[in-house]
Amino acid sequence: MKQLVIIVFLFVTGNLFAQTPCDYSTNVNDSIGTYKSTREYMISEKNFAGNSSYIFYSLALADGTPILSVQIIQKSKGFLKANCFDKNSKLFLQLHNGKIVTLLHIDQENCGTMLRDDKDFDNRVMVGQFMFMKGSIEDLKSSPISLMRIKYLTETEDYVIKKEFQSELNNEVYQPENYFITNLRCIE
Repeated sequence: MKQLVIIVFLFVTGNLFAQTPCDYSTNVNDSIGTYKSTREYMISEKNFAGNSSYIFYSLALADGTPILSVQIIQKSKGFLKANCFDKNSKLFLQLHNGKIVTLLHIDQENCGTMLRDDKDFDNRVMVGQFMFMKGSIEDLKSSPISLMRIKYLTETEDYVIKKEFQSELNNEVYQPENYFITNLRCIE
């Protein structure tokens, strides 16, 4: 009887702590090289006075180099201020353990693309790719993130990272503070 209880206990705890499989949007391995990228994951959502902004992360591994792709979508019927990424742009992540991790933007200027939808909203979509500095992946795997600071070409903007939120956009529940703890294994 003890053996049966132990087997059931191990089976239940194994299922509780099992990692979810990685969900890739791209996974290519050919003569040019290898590239795989995880699906976009919402990190931040702001809706106020008819203005909306969304920030999505995805992790990529390009020929052995880990990259964080940050997609920022702004939506408004009014004026949308343009923030740009350039070679001096950085992404700072403050962890719960007090450490600050810095990611460097690749040397490519990007101010986004403006699109108008059928409801007369202006939408700006901007994507930036950031490289991890040596040792930063280990720090990100060991502690949740609490704050994100993005240094653009002309200004700096801070975002408080929530433990969990339900998106007004798609009604899904996101847990952004544990994004790296959960997903970095997908590009190792």
